[in-house]
Amino acid sequence: MCEDALISGLAPTCLILRSDKSALFDEWTAKYPSLQVAEVVILSEALFSRISKTVNPQGIAMVVDAPAFDGEVFHKQGACRYIVLEHLQDPGNMGTIIRMADAFAYDAVLFTEDSADPYNEKVLRASMGSAFHIPLLAFPDAEKIFASLREYDVKSVGAHLRGTPLSGMSFPDRIALWIGNEANGLTDLTSSQCDILVKIEMPGRAESLNAASAASILGYLLSR
Repeated sequence: MCEDALISGLAPTCLILRSDKSALFDEWTAKYPSLQVAEVVILSEALFSRISKTVNPQGIAMVVDAPAFDGEVFHKQGACRYIVLEHLQDPGNMGTIIRMADAFAYDAVLFTEDSADPYNEKVLRASMGSAFHIPLLAFPDAEKIFASLREYDVKSVGAHLRGTPLSGMSFPDRIALWIGNEANGLTDLTSSQCDILVKIEMPGRAESLNAASAASILGYLLSR
């Protein structure tokens, strides 16, 4: 993940290495010039384990500024795709959805500020580096997101149990797929403002899919 951040153009302010990984600094400095201005800290195995939250850390960590993205992502002409997360709480779900959006070439992931922090350690691990590849934009609330989408003629598609089954449906070229809270789904206010509500037909006995699974299925279909 650290190397993916470097490949994505992020410049670290600090590089932290476990003592047995110190030789990696010379190798990476030759590949990534941005490391030349980073402070380098070498730690013992015991101390590195104390600062890491994983059971078996790989011995390298970095401090970087989060990528800076702004509203320019909405200026794209022609077809565009966005994922919108409302009150999404689980870091694993958020990271998985970010990874899906990156895999299917979505233009950005938008989320309400009461969602999980997209740079939470668990989110970053679940995204497998995709958090460095795709714009992640926070908004105070769903209404602010709707206002931005409408300004650029982007239609909102909400995942909802009262939605129309996906089979046979067609969608506009400029859409945003809304995924709601794990326990409660989209709020009533948000679902009422979506242009289209859809649901995944499930012929089996499971009552529902979790947010990341549903988002992945819908995200793939809408990307086509």
